[in-house]
Amino acid sequence: MENYIEREDAWKLLLKYNQDSFHIQHALTVEGVMKWYANELGYEKDAEYWGIVGLFHDIDFEQYPEAHCIKAPELLREAGVGEDIIHAVCSHGYELTVDVKPEHEMEKVLYAVDELTGLIGATALMRPSKSVQDMEVKSVKKKYKSKNFAAGCSREVIERGAEMLGWDLNTLIQKTIEAMRSCEAEIQVTMEGIE
Repeated sequence: MENYIEREDAWKLLLKYNQDSFHIQHALTVEGVMKWYANELGYEKDAEYWGIVGLFHDIDFEQYPEAHCIKAPELLREAGVGEDIIHAVCSHGYELTVDVKPEHEMEKVLYAVDELTGLIGATALMRPSKSVQDMEVKSVKKKYKSKNFAAGCSREVIERGAEMLGWDLNTLIQKTIEAMRSCEAEIQVTMEGIE
């Protein structure tokens, strides 16, 4: 870890470039999921760090969608964020918008879960509970197979991410559901405070 940024400062920086509640909620979801994965995969001491990478991953998307992962380094450097975080943030755009390959396990997780959290979140909204708490892999897989459902969530990227991690798709989906369960309530409270 290079220039570490405190979570509170990271949050303020995110809000400087993101006002849309959809993008803010997605950032919080990926942050929570990344922290869960850090703990799950034996990186407990780095959980906050993994979370900040998740929080920042789409920092440029709302204002600069055509320069996603291209504008992010500039925004993050201006705030004094370290090159390690910048590399990690940009790596989730690998072969989509940039040539920054996910190398560390954290970067591979980010690459794998970014699109998947969107798909799982969209699936949850179709449920009576509107929650991931009662979600099962088979529910996600059913929606996953429907190409028109959450069409913006790239199945190819999700599958490539699972492959990078050496996991099958069901394992990735199961773990990501569990990760989303761990932070769902806290995110709802935060979002209520924003809206």
